Amino acid sequence: MSNAFLRYLESVSYHHQLHFTVFQNHFVDFFDTFVRNCLFWTSTSFIVFGAHMTCTEFSKPFTNGCFSWCRVRITLVKPLFGISSIFASPASLRVVLSSRASGRYASRSSCNMSLLAYDGIEDGNSSDTETDALIDFTTMLMESHHDCNNIWIDCNSKLQSQTQDDQSYYLGQYVLGVLDFSSQYGIDYSISYTAANVIGRPTKFPSYGDYPETFTMRTYGDWWQRAPSSTREIQPQNLPSLPTHDFIVVCFEKFVVPTEVAIFETFNPGGVVRIWAYSITKHWTCLWEANSRDLIQPPSNYPRDSRRFAPPLKKTNFITKTLRIDFNHSQLNYYTEIDAIMLCGRSVSMSGMQQLIAPVGESIDNSRKDNSSGPILCKLRTLKFQPSCTENYAVKLHDFINNDLSQFLMENNVESKQQLNSSICLTDLPFEILLKILSYLDLKSLFRMGQTSRLFYDISTHPLLYVELSLKPFWQLTNSKLLCTLARRATMLRKLDLSWCGGFGEVSPTEFKKFLTQRGDNLTHLRLNSCKFLNASCIETVGIVCDNLTELSLRNCAIDPPLLNFSCLANLKNLERLDLFQTAFESELLLSMLEGNRKLKHLNLAFCGVSVNMDNVATHLATYNTQLVSLDMWKAHFLSTRGLQSLARCQQLEELDLGWCLRDATLGDSLYQLLSNCPKLKKLFLSAVRGITERDLIHIATLGKNLEQLDLMGILNITHERVYEILVHCTKLQLLDLSFCDSIMDRDFDVIANWARLFNVNIKSNRIYDAR
Repeated sequence: MSNAFLRYLESVSYHHQLHFTVFQNHFVDFFDTFVRNCLFWTSTSFIVFGAHMTCTEFSKPFTNGCFSWCRVRITLVKPLFGISSIFASPASLRVVLSSRASGRYASRSSCNMSLLAYDGIEDGNSSDTETDALIDFTTMLMESHHDCNNIWIDCNSKLQSQTQDDQSYYLGQYVLGVLDFSSQYGIDYSISYTAANVIGRPTKFPSYGDYPETFTMRTYGDWWQRAPSSTREIQPQNLPSLPTHDFIVVCFEKFVVPTEVAIFETFNPGGVVRIWAYSITKHWTCLWEANSRDLIQPPSNYPRDSRRFAPPLKKTNFITKTLRIDFNHSQLNYYTEIDAIMLCGRSVSMSGMQQLIAPVGESIDNSRKDNSSGPILCKLRTLKFQPSCTENYAVKLHDFINNDLSQFLMENNVESKQQLNSSICLTDLPFEILLKILSYLDLKSLFRMGQTSRLFYDISTHPLLYVELSLKPFWQLTNSKLLCTLARRATMLRKLDLSWCGGFGEVSPTEFKKFLTQRGDNLTHLRLNSCKFLNASCIETVGIVCDNLTELSLRNCAIDPPLLNFSCLANLKNLERLDLFQTAFESELLLSMLEGNRKLKHLNLAFCGVSVNMDNVATHLATYNTQLVSLDMWKAHFLSTRGLQSLARCQQLEELDLGWCLRDATLGDSLYQLLSNCPKLKKLFLSAVRGITERDLIHIATLGKNLEQLDLMGILNITHERVYEILVHCTKLQLLDLSFCDSIMDRDFDVIANWARLFNVNIKSNRIYDAR
């Protein structure tokens, strides 16, 4: 049967297709045996598209009656001149998967693994009724890999002697799983706008628009940095020119040498700033980094379209199957949405992995040797100096340094290029001045400075340079050893940011607890956002040791309440800022913390889970935390008009986010009481609050004199008249979100766009693009 198939391949001409119908219960065996063993093993040059997507797509077979099947199409993209030329020619075949099926064979049962071959032209005139060959693959499954060498190729090519393990091929694969992310618009028990939507092949691309089936992050633009709840970066000199606001870490099925990373953006593209890859040697490497010009948004009249973003990657030979995508939202007009991520590259066998890993280590060692060479070593290298280690060589070396080194330097003119024209050098400055100069250096430069001389080492390790410590920009370099080093230097530590650090086991919980025990007693600010090494013992150490904290940030740290024990956090009595964004916790512990921290000013409870009753939280805030300035309850649960009336007693409120959490049919007078008692409100988010009436909109216009940001997304009862009234009375307004306000007619948006320019307000809508 295999000979008949070979003759059929030889008879096919340019741009023909081979259509095969494979019964579903044998598809995996067919794909592994036929495609991998009979095509890929013979060459390292074939390009395969969607190899991972294949298995995912056909895991849901087409069914007709009681029988399942799937369809494979092999397209020959170059002229064929015999079987030998097929396998020896680079990029001569492309494997494409198709979900079409022929109903003619739906009811046929088969005990053997059979393949029905059809001959068709690419213009779509293929016939599903004429069978060109019936090939039985049952026997082929029982053949060994060595036997396949003799069956499928009859030529004198060197490829015949290669085994399957030594072969590699190019493939493109979509995301298999999401390992980590910093934020998402949706909630974990929903499928809308969550990070898990990047798994698999694109579902909406190339369509452009707002789709719940995509991955969307929490923020856009710089509006959150302008809000009263914004925070100052710890050790800001560490930040790159384009800082990362959000990230997502994804994994794929197979290790490859990366050649392309494609990101399918379906809404407001342009936020990607860096692409990282985690190699098999457990190191992160930046494959691509954007510059400021890459983030410039198109003008308002520019046509909107989706984008397959595949920037040129840095040439490398390391192996990876894990990527991290960094985003910067500062220039985005609205939320950006990601449909899928594709990793393309060359697969590597086990022997190939050893060959690729070895040169990397050699190149690193060589670079280190070159970088560590000073003028004396360079001169000795040019003289081809070969030291002879005889007896008493240490004494002779000591005599040479003391007696003959200066003469050696003068004779070989080593110091002439190193002399300074000025009689005063940097080391002559007072210690205090040098300490002030080094305080402007980022952490990496500070470590490098300490390697130049003994003097600069003493200055660079001074505790005053480590009062504030942020490892967030160096998440890829942070590990337990670095924490041990910093523990010796940061004896006066006050502010610590370990956000995004410690992934893949780089920081152990034991070393973190040891670091806090040594240096955490004077901490006032602690940020542990997306730190996956945290466990119950770590949280307990924070509560016991860091009793002077005024800021604690635990964003995206725990999904399951039993994972972390927050009971010890009740010992904290000086908190002014508490951030529990997307972190699950018990309601009783939160209420206890609110009662014990009367100075609390900023509280973030967004995505806090279903176990917290927000009405009880609002009651406690109104009783014990009347100095509250900002409160985020985005997509929280169990908040009613009773809770909203309680919040009206927090008269110092400047920021309030109630998006997606008020589900009452009507708000009554609760919103009026809130606006009347909280005249300092600058930011008010009421996204998808269905109970807002026209009367509530009038109250917003008349009482929101200090509003700068107003989100009315999804409000059903708003009209363009109420929009105009808000624009007229809220003179400080800068941002107004009217997305998905269905009561506003399409013809009204042209008028609203003119109002946006007239009042200098940035109006967001799914039908207005950067209206200002």
